[in-house]
Amino acid sequence: MVLEHPHGPLVRRERSVPVPAPGQVLIEVVACGVCRTDLHLLDAELPDIPYPIVPGHQIVGRVAGTGEGVAGLRVGQRVGVPWVGYTCGACDHCRHGRENLCDDARFTGYQIDGGYASHCVADARYAVGLPDGYADLEVAPLLCAGLIGYRSLRMCGDATRIGFYGFGAAAHVIAQVARWEGREVYAFTRPGDATAQAFATSLGAVWAGGSNKPAPRPLDAAIIFAAAGDLVPVALRAVRKGGTVVCGGIHMSDVPSFPYALLWGERSLRSVANLTRRDAGEFLALAPRVPVRTHTTAYRLDEANQALADLRSGRLTGAAVLTVSRGDL
Repeated sequence: MVLEHPHGPLVRRERSVPVPAPGQVLIEVVACGVCRTDLHLLDAELPDIPYPIVPGHQIVGRVAGTGEGVAGLRVGQRVGVPWVGYTCGACDHCRHGRENLCDDARFTGYQIDGGYASHCVADARYAVGLPDGYADLEVAPLLCAGLIGYRSLRMCGDATRIGFYGFGAAAHVIAQVARWEGREVYAFTRPGDATAQAFATSLGAVWAGGSNKPAPRPLDAAIIFAAAGDLVPVALRAVRKGGTVVCGGIHMSDVPSFPYALLWGERSLRSVANLTRRDAGEFLALAPRVPVRTHTTAYRLDEANQALADLRSGRLTGAAVLTVSRGDL
């Protein structure tokens, strides 16, 4: 399913199976998570999109072939491919464990053809082993919703009371981790979204309400998963002095001006940029211990446009995942 021009829709195209270059693996895709970043791609909110492009960066599949120089991966092995698809490995960021900030990074399903397809190729360095105990459908959301959520949670430090603004794929995964760590979760949803609020409380949130409601108690930290810049001053009002607000998205609408008093008191405002292989290793080892359980809605590959429409409208609970079956092709 290919994005050929801004605003789509995605169109089905038949292509030859790609051949892995040196350092790459060929992956036969079995599932691919649908992410809000895919909507930003569709809406041309990301810069320099190389049309045509195949979206999808929560890829689950089996290694079907390897290029020259690949070691540590074998044909038939189940692997996942996340958002970061390539880094230079040589810059200051890469050499100091901050590969997520590499200026030459390239991203799966944005600058590299992704997993809305029967096959893809991936840099072998960024094809990660997946934990046992998860079906293909269940593990896909861990590869972005889980990883970005995990990095966002770690930026909250030792915060006890954490607000989640937007309760979709990432929040529903990381709420489980936060509760397992003994933290209190406060869920802020679209105003009037009783379904999302009930979903949040079912996963252990101590309070759930609309994002237009004040927090019932001062928060130690807040994570904004929604792509709405106007939630930044809202979250700053909700956190106590010394608290942290983390913006957990790749793209966000413009942040409105707000009085310095909201930031004063040593509050911190920071963003999450991508992820690292260390994040993947830590989180994918942690998820089965919690254990994190993902709530998914399955769509066939040729239903990708419907999955994106359902995500945009807020009709989804949890995460959408495309399944790739040879019988559907």
